[in-house]
Amino acid sequence: MIRHCQICTNKWQSAEVDWKDAELLRRFMDENSKILKPRRTGTCAKHQRRVAKAIKRAREMGIVPYTTLVEK
Repeated sequence: MIRHCQICTNKWQSAEVDWKDAELLRRFMDENSKILKPRRTGTCAKHQRRVAKAIKRAREMGIVPYTTLVEK
């Protein structure tokens, strides 16, 4: 199954990945707030780098968490 990059195909209104858009960034993170691999999300290498950089920036600014609390 061939996946096409969701950002390249303009599924969203803005094709740019912004570190202030927490809703968009959470689509590329799992339930433990880890960055998902490109084979799971279907993003191309260029946009995967931008997504990773935006998530890291948003973590520093406190917009998205580094980790989530998992109660056992």
